[in-house]
Amino acid sequence: MPRLHARMARWLEEAWQGGERELLLMAFRSAGKSTIVGLFCAWLLGRDPSLRILVLAADQALAVKMVRNVKRIVERHAFLERLKPERLDQWASDRFTVERPHELRDPSMLARGIGANITGSRADVVICDDVEVPNTCETAEKRTDLRERLAEIDYVLVSGGMQLYVGTPHTYYTIYAGTPRTDAGEEQPFLAGFRRLELPLLEGDGTSAWPERFPPRQIESMRRRSGPNKFASQMLLQPVNIADGRLDPDKLVFYDGELDYAEGNREAVLTLAGRRLVSASCWWDPSYGSPRGGDGSVIAAVFVDGEGRYYLHRIAYLTHDSAKLAEVDEATQQCRAAARFARSLYLPCITLETNGLGRFLPGLLRRELSAMGVPCAVREIATHRSKDVRILEAFDAPLAAGALHAHRGIRETPFLREMREWRPGATGVRDDGLDAVAGCLFTEPVRLPRQASSGRWNWRPGAGGISAPSDFEV
Repeated sequence: MPRLHARMARWLEEAWQGGERELLLMAFRSAGKSTIVGLFCAWLLGRDPSLRILVLAADQALAVKMVRNVKRIVERHAFLERLKPERLDQWASDRFTVERPHELRDPSMLARGIGANITGSRADVVICDDVEVPNTCETAEKRTDLRERLAEIDYVLVSGGMQLYVGTPHTYYTIYAGTPRTDAGEEQPFLAGFRRLELPLLEGDGTSAWPERFPPRQIESMRRRSGPNKFASQMLLQPVNIADGRLDPDKLVFYDGELDYAEGNREAVLTLAGRRLVSASCWWDPSYGSPRGGDGSVIAAVFVDGEGRYYLHRIAYLTHDSAKLAEVDEATQQCRAAARFARSLYLPCITLETNGLGRFLPGLLRRELSAMGVPCAVREIATHRSKDVRILEAFDAPLAAGALHAHRGIRETPFLREMREWRPGATGVRDDGLDAVAGCLFTEPVRLPRQASSGRWNWRPGAGGISAPSDFEV
């Protein structure tokens, strides 16, 4: 037996004997983890034939593979031959019932796909074998649905029962993550409190965890063929997207500073972490902003310092309050939020995308800015280029140069998730925040002349007026 398999078996046995009932076994692809877990299930039934084991997998066929494997072990292993019933009416590939002292409604072992209805079932052990695969986690909606279905386990598992998750991560927002994904709204990991065993292909010293099956030459060949993301995810158990994303949020440079506005000597200065800012861009890509979903209404602000660094300082996903619609309509609510956004960041101009809904907003936005006394202009732009092209052209150069900085508060928004999941041509993936920030990066910074005496912000160098003698003839 390979040392890797012996380690899995010992860990499972020790956990069961020690009363551990919430377990996560993560091992690299083709490590034989499902085979070992199948033997573990057979071992449990040999010790207590009254146990009921439910196997959940991404689809029915995958769950049946484990149940069929355990069924064959029961049929062939001398230790378990007493469990094979005389009547074979309950002896199928997707479910079977062993000889047991009690008459129970549920079979000894049952296979179900994660999308199947398990209401009414009862189990002493629930095995979640590869419930996370690309088909169940490639979008935020699918990940939410997966978590909701897995929550049903609490209503199936009897008191004191065991949950055992077996798998490999397929996305940065994996259910197996050891830390919460705050940008996805998590306050704690999905499997918080579970005892974990992680077995990546490479040990800490770089040697193979299963050298007989995966020698160094084969590992390098796999790394080249699969690409860095897939290899890191499936073989090293690192939560990254399998698909090679074009927008890598790890290339962002995060900072904590806030804007500092000051006036002196008839000059206004706006700084960030001690660096003077010279220009700003603000882009608003509006939509209806429904709290229940749909396209996002996103406004973003990017500042630039004298050395060409970009600072993504704020991004806001605007919504409207349905309870206030009788008093204030959706558009006015969002325009007021945009005006407050501009006032808090000393923005000289808001660029409003006027495609679709945006064509009706410029006048309303100007009215709200004026009512709040915000010295901010409104610039209207209708975009005609492909959104994918605009996003690629805007992000590629700043990310590659390490010139795109982002405030740490951005982590609390969906923006980083959009970066990780976005791929050119992909459908069903949110990109509203990306579109707004791309607009900021792609738009020429606005440098409108402002006078301090007028109450207008003129923190951009050279924004004030210059007097020159003109008593000459040409």
